[in-house]
Amino acid sequence: MIHPAFLSPVEVEILDDELFRVVRPVRYQSAAMPAIIVVPEGFVTDGSSVPRLPIVYWLYGGRARKAAVIHDFLYQTHICPKAIADAVFLEAMRLIPDLPGWARRAMHQGVVLGGQSSYESGPRRYTVLGNAARAGEM
Repeated sequence: MIHPAFLSPVEVEILDDELFRVVRPVRYQSAAMPAIIVVPEGFVTDGSSVPRLPIVYWLYGGRARKAAVIHDFLYQTHICPKAIADAVFLEAMRLIPDLPGWARRAMHQGVVLGGQSSYESGPRRYTVLGNAARAGEM
């Protein structure tokens, strides 16, 4: 049986108010996929797409960034279907010790119900963000 686990630390540098760049490859072992997912150095993520509404952001903003790096990578690369990427996100959030169950469930429902357009635009964002990061434009 595969046990989900972050096999390496998630280390990012801040690019601006909403974007982060992975500074070392992130290795995550997933049971939902099942595979070892490797997010490459240089990958650009928004950390978690929580709407900037005052109460909503206060409740959920920045709480699941580790899991969001994996989720964003899956959305941007399409190496699995959206439903699997969303399951991996929930699985990875369970590994964040101070993240309450109510927050995990709400964030998971958020991507299940509202993530389709982000999934569909993922490959384009991967190309644009990756090219900009490599060119030093961020």
